[in-house]
Amino acid sequence: MGMDDAAAGLMQIGELAERAGVSHRTIHYYERLGLLAPAARQGGGYRYYDETALKRLEKIAALKRLGLDLGEIAQVIDLYFVDPIGLRGKEKVLEILERHQAETTARLRELGRFREELDANIARMRRLIAELQGDATAV
Repeated sequence: MGMDDAAAGLMQIGELAERAGVSHRTIHYYERLGLLAPAARQGGGYRYYDETALKRLEKIAALKRLGLDLGEIAQVIDLYFVDPIGLRGKEKVLEILERHQAETTARLRELGRFREELDANIARMRRLIAELQGDATAV
């Protein structure tokens, strides 16, 4: 990176990756998904990024830690950067998290029913085995 780039606050992909704790491939992938604005290209075709790109990568990491997948992150990421206090983004994340909670509750109910069926099937198999073993000793 030349002096002009450093003065402009731009960084190449390697520096961005290092500062954000992600790989070059992750940055390219996020660009393809639209999570990260395509990098500006300057002399030599190198990609350059500003501090906003770093902030977006940090926000993506935070949203992933909350349990959002990349598709859900794509729905909310821009809201954090158009709303100075991030209220709209937080409201959307809350909506997504509440949906996750409802889906988890429904899955837990289904798993509870499945567990009851398993318990009944295990008990039935144990009875059948015990009956067969009793018949085998009676012979």
